[in-house]
Amino acid sequence: MVNAIRFSAVGRAEVLRFEPIELPEPAAGEVRLRHTAIGLNFIDTYHRSGLYPLPLPSGLGLEAAGVVEALGKGVEHLSIGDRVAYCRGPVGAYSEARNIAANQLVKIPEHMSDETAAASMLKGLTAWYLLHETYPVTAHTKLLVHAAAGGVGLILTQWARLIGAYVIGTVGSEEKAKLARENGCHEVILYRTENVPEKVKVFEPHGMDVVYDAVGKDTFTMSLDCLRPKGLMVSFGNASGAVPPVSLLELSKRGSLFVTRPTLHDYVREDDTYQRAAAQYFALVAAGKLKVDVHQRFALKDAAKAHQAMESRATIGASILVP
Repeated sequence: MVNAIRFSAVGRAEVLRFEPIELPEPAAGEVRLRHTAIGLNFIDTYHRSGLYPLPLPSGLGLEAAGVVEALGKGVEHLSIGDRVAYCRGPVGAYSEARNIAANQLVKIPEHMSDETAAASMLKGLTAWYLLHETYPVTAHTKLLVHAAAGGVGLILTQWARLIGAYVIGTVGSEEKAKLARENGCHEVILYRTENVPEKVKVFEPHGMDVVYDAVGKDTFTMSLDCLRPKGLMVSFGNASGAVPPVSLLELSKRGSLFVTRPTLHDYVREDDTYQRAAAQYFALVAAGKLKVDVHQRFALKDAAKAHQAMESRATIGASILVP
């Protein structure tokens, strides 16, 4: 038996329960993984609330790091004692231990901590596909990042600066503005008190090439207004709620804009792409070129408190659950 977070009905954070579950021996192609750190991501709140429905009752969480404790039949590329991480799911990371398919696991580099891997693998691979696949960013790219002091935002901003891009970030407080600047934003806009499109036009009169928006409903229209003609709006999250239906004419009258709603799973669906993207991200972190700080730690049993903190926007950067 191990302890895990489970929920039987969708709703607010209070639906989460910390309870014992049975853990059988790993099946063929699986390993038993003892978690040492578990990543917290906004998508976890979407699963819990029912925005992204799961069959119930269910576990929760897509990302964690840990130590391999047992091998199922046919697993040859991993050994007992290996430190590994994952971020493709399936859900169930909010647990002390679990069985998981071996092809979901990536070995953690020697000089990277389990906490760093668990706190940032999903966010790092999200930044990877946003910058390299959804819109191939170059040194000539001008981009806007909403929630620039969030978990994805901090990595996305740093990585964009490594490439040489010009980066504007939006944040909700002076504290977060300071953090965004320290992590690479050329300019920072306080979206609660400043008119974001007007400020963007001051910094870049022709508009931005691409906007990365994980906030959703509250920022979607302003994001469109920040783009240059034929610019790309990348809506990859719903922190403020789902974006309501949008008329395609809105894209036309703003200059033949493009809009996409990508997901990580579609960009790392193939195992070789998943491993390659993770290796590229981990190498930059291990080399000190991308900095990841764990700003909040919660006990696994306090997952509901962690969700409340995320949803009230009281967190900055990356957070983890500790088994």
